[in-house]
Amino acid sequence: MVLSRFWLAIFIASIVFVVFTLFSGNSYTIDFVLNGQKGDPILVSEKYIDEVPVFVRDSIQLKADKAMIVNRDLTNPDTTYVYSNKTVKIFSGIQKADGLLPTCKYTLVDLVLPLIAYLAFFCGLMELLIISGATEKLAVVLSPVFVKVFPSIPKNHPSISYMTMNFAANFLGLDSAATPFGLKAMQSLQEINPDKDQASDAQIMFMCLHASGLTLIATSIIGYRAAANASNPADVMLPCIITSFIGTIAAFLIVGIKQKINFKSASLVVALITLIAAIIGLLLYVNHLDLIGKNYFTSNLSALILIAIIAYTLILSMVKEKKFADANTTVYETFVVGANNGVKTGVIIFPYVLGMLVAISLFRNSGLFEIISNWIAFIFSNMGVNKQITDALPVALLRPFSSAGSRGFLIDSMNTFGADSMTGRLSSIFQCSAESTFYVIAVYFGSVNIKNTRYALPIMLWVDLICVVTAIFVASWFF
Repeated sequence: MVLSRFWLAIFIASIVFVVFTLFSGNSYTIDFVLNGQKGDPILVSEKYIDEVPVFVRDSIQLKADKAMIVNRDLTNPDTTYVYSNKTVKIFSGIQKADGLLPTCKYTLVDLVLPLIAYLAFFCGLMELLIISGATEKLAVVLSPVFVKVFPSIPKNHPSISYMTMNFAANFLGLDSAATPFGLKAMQSLQEINPDKDQASDAQIMFMCLHASGLTLIATSIIGYRAAANASNPADVMLPCIITSFIGTIAAFLIVGIKQKINFKSASLVVALITLIAAIIGLLLYVNHLDLIGKNYFTSNLSALILIAIIAYTLILSMVKEKKFADANTTVYETFVVGANNGVKTGVIIFPYVLGMLVAISLFRNSGLFEIISNWIAFIFSNMGVNKQITDALPVALLRPFSSAGSRGFLIDSMNTFGADSMTGRLSSIFQCSAESTFYVIAVYFGSVNIKNTRYALPIMLWVDLICVVTAIFVASWFF
């Protein structure tokens, strides 16, 4: 219900604001909201050729392409005058996001179809692990901890192994594997959900822990920083780990208090200490490496682990081939069945993702997001917050809505202020310390047709806020 109302609110508010700017004269056209593409110049005015400045008119008439570029504001893209059919079109600024119709195409072609391919492959592997008995053994090993965190889940339930693999994939930066494992976990939890239209306690806990984004190897962030010529692309890795770890603990505590979980359980304490020890151990190892060693380690660890998972699954399936025969199937046929289920899941979630991304597209192109972002930055600057911090806030504000959008702000901030600036580093930490909340909710709850997400969205947004505040303190401490 909360998600539905929020979706309606940003959709309607964006449409009203777009229409208002058109009729108030603040916008010349609103076609870009529907058909424009990210990075396109925006049409701001149209005049007859005798109405433009003389030097512009003379220059246009002398140029073969009938176009002229004028530097009006060095902080923004150039203003362009284009003469066509007796009028001069004036373009200034660039579009922040794809329009509604290109977003529809992007959602299907560039987002959902690749996601379906990932789902097909990894769901095929998951089916092999299920038949071979590996998931059952993993569930048995981890049940003592998981039944404390998820009291409503029966002991040794298959969802335990799926959630474990999702958390592990997120931890290692394996985004392409994390989503299929997570969707499989949601489907498994839905089987024991007494109210199929409403999110269960276990599903909410899983979603909030997943969205908190605990990551050890921020491979993509390191890649962006390397491309921006950072002196040490991996220097934000430790701040990212600390920030995401605090976000994960916050998510666990907030949801746990809401669900009355027993935090005094010995198995929970042992599991938490083990996790902290593992993180510290890896950090100590990475910290003693030189720059080349760090880059080599961070770029290869995740890939090697993913390849190891695939190899382990296939070898185990070959060794346990008798189990497949007992189930009246073969290893390859089992993979195909799992892949087919992954494709079906992708088709189910497409409308949910489409609806959310279209609303976000309207929200960004309407100008509302920019106004809100500027006001928040203004408030913080008047509170005495360092300008280097306020310059990075657009990444934090957009991250819950759109990973691609916040990534654009991240790259822009590094290009504008420098990858080794406080703004560039803080933007990097913002980008890697949390998930795209609204996208995640649309995908995961949409995959099991849950209509009432209960308190999942408010808690996930609170965790996002905690990660933002933590990132600011951690970045200020380190840099």
